[in-house]
Amino acid sequence: MTARLATALRERGVAVAARKPVQSLDPADDGPSDSDLLAAATGEDANVVCPPHRRYPRAMAPPMAADALGLPTFTVADLTSEVATHSLGDAIVLVESAGGVRSPLAADGDTVALADALRPALVVLVADAGLGTINAVRLSSDALAAHRVVVHLNRYATGDELHRRKHEWLVTREGLEVVTDPEALASVVVAGCATG
Repeated sequence: MTARLATALRERGVAVAARKPVQSLDPADDGPSDSDLLAAATGEDANVVCPPHRRYPRAMAPPMAADALGLPTFTVADLTSEVATHSLGDAIVLVESAGGVRSPLAADGDTVALADALRPALVVLVADAGLGTINAVRLSSDALAAHRVVVHLNRYATGDELHRRKHEWLVTREGLEVVTDPEALASVVVAGCATG
């Protein structure tokens, strides 16, 4: 979803950069990695999007992958300092996490800890539009309560009654800001970064 958002922003003439502080992946997967997709969408080098030393060829949470590979542990502060070392001018910087908001991202924290350290203008919570959405969104948005959160319902189909009802519930019952397509999300991100 982050790559699609980056593309939508660039199509508006907005300067955008992407960072994937850490990623783990199945070495047997011969498709592009998250950082490759983000690099293609932003026009950046994939090694700038995610440093080579933060790519772990094991399909498990990044700190677990590092441990399984016998590599040094790393902290949220390590990831934060590496994201913050690049001077990006006026670009909107999209930072894509790994796993769910409470999935381990470093030896001492998760995506919530990373968001707390980075203090972004806006946190985009991507959720599948199907079954289990309301529970996942409520739990995740509660964990991110210190931040402005916008929910993006991924793979949303206007003609699907379940998707429409979930969207309505999240907006009317939970009071959440919810969008369903990359263009609408791009508008929210531009506005959020202008006021953030």
